[in-house]
Amino acid sequence: MVRKVRTSKWASSIYTGLATIVLMFVLYYAVVVFTDSTPNLEVWGTWTASLTVLQMAIAYQIGQRTQRKIDQLQLALKHASAGNWGYRLPEEEGDAFSGVYREVNAMMGQLESRIKLLQRMGEKEALEEMISTEDAVLEERKRLARDLHDTVSQQLFALHMSASSLPKLLERDAKHAQQVMEQLIAMSSTAQKQMRGLIAQLRPMELQGKTLEEALNRWFPDYCRQNGLQGTLDIQVGERISEAKEHQLFLIIQEAMANVVKHAEAQSVRLLLGDTGAQITLSVEDDGLGFKGGQVRPGGYGLSTMRERAQKLGGDAEIVTKPGSGTRVRVWLPKFAPEPDEPRGTEEEDKEQGAGAK
Repeated sequence: MVRKVRTSKWASSIYTGLATIVLMFVLYYAVVVFTDSTPNLEVWGTWTASLTVLQMAIAYQIGQRTQRKIDQLQLALKHASAGNWGYRLPEEEGDAFSGVYREVNAMMGQLESRIKLLQRMGEKEALEEMISTEDAVLEERKRLARDLHDTVSQQLFALHMSASSLPKLLERDAKHAQQVMEQLIAMSSTAQKQMRGLIAQLRPMELQGKTLEEALNRWFPDYCRQNGLQGTLDIQVGERISEAKEHQLFLIIQEAMANVVKHAEAQSVRLLLGDTGAQITLSVEDDGLGFKGGQVRPGGYGLSTMRERAQKLGGDAEIVTKPGSGTRVRVWLPKFAPEPDEPRGTEEEDKEQGAGAK
């Protein structure tokens, strides 16, 4: 786009120069024909060259000024495509582009308002979903308590009874005691596996009562260690993220990390959470096998779920990969400054309402 504009700028300057030269030659012959006098060719050539250079310079300046205006318009479109809806074009009265700039600024303002409204609605919906799932969470905890009683608790009771009888059994029948010891080892191993499975089911509760950064600092290294991954965590977020955004980002991170473990065959993974001022950005990169973009089935690799969570808050998600070069999951959410009349305690009030509902 910019290259074409620059070519047009030089082309208009050259065309203006050629037009000036042609006009001066036409005037020269007109003077010769209609006045029967011949102007001094050297003087006429000097005037022609001077006017040509002047006209080309003027055309170049006009083209350059037009190019700057078009570049500003293109920059505004780039900001919009990058999710920076707060960018505005400078409006100058009497300028030929002022009307276009006003229309673009008005369009950017409308889109910013609508996306902000969409994000608020998405946050509200996410918070309502969190509140509405409390009953299901309580039921799940009851189920886990029953499972603990029916499995691990009984295993521990059996271990205790067998271990209590072992000293006397060693005195009476050493061979039988050896068999009991082997049973104790097998029972303890089974109880350990059952306990790990139950603990794994509790992992989605990691975010409760913590900020996203606190939860990731605890959860991410443990997850990488348990799955044999070399993990790097880089969090550069200045302001506190809203509860709804933290909840959705944490779920996206869990989905992305689960995909790394299931599909990537990676040795290392890097998680980056940043704040550009206009966006909250998330990146999960691995050094695994990668795959062709066309191999992602609709709903496959968790992309549809991650994208749906991001779009609920006005953002988006994508997967960047190719065979042999690993995979990167990129997520971005737009960030807006609070309105002048917007209460700054809204987020805390939402949390209090959520706590009250619990």
